[in-house]
Amino acid sequence: MEISKDMLIGEIIRKKPEAIEILMRFGMGCVGCPASQMESLEEAAMVHGLDLNNLMVELNK
Repeated sequence: MEISKDMLIGEIIRKKPEAIEILMRFGMGCVGCPASQMESLEEAAMVHGLDLNNLMVELNK
């Protein structure tokens, strides 16, 4: 499954549970918070000050 920047964090976790470890490694410790159900990967990366491109490369390996 290809992960895109407009996918919601909650959707990514449901479809690819192994993504939790990657998100946590990048500093997204709130993967279980309610906001993750409504926040896109792009929005979350911006809020956490992360490089979206690097994050997407890791998630899509």
